[in-house]
Amino acid sequence: MKRLVISMKTSDAMLKDFKAAYRQARARRSRASHYEIAFDNRKDFELFIRNIHILSKVLAFKPKSVYELAKLCKIDTSNLNKIILFLERIGALRLKEQTISGRSVRTPIVDYDLIQFDLAA
Repeated sequence: MKRLVISMKTSDAMLKDFKAAYRQARARRSRASHYEIAFDNRKDFELFIRNIHILSKVLAFKPKSVYELAKLCKIDTSNLNKIILFLERIGALRLKEQTISGRSVRTPIVDYDLIQFDLAA
């Protein structure tokens, strides 16, 4: 099961975690694998939280296109495209280009089964 961990960290803490993960990979010691998105500013974190429902819709309904997802979420397609580009940029979802009935469509895909928050006070 793929797990996505969302956290808020400073740049120094992210660098420290990266160095530790690099040392473990180099020594060929593996821990339970997970993918982490660490935010260093509140604005991006809040944007992610406001739009987390889009990730759950993709997981639940598996839409075949961004247009179909827009209908499910009841959001304008142009606004949804901006949100999807943000989620793709941070690694929360990916877009798969494919041709359906002669049309080129982008299918949103979430590769994670579980989203976990790691927020230290």
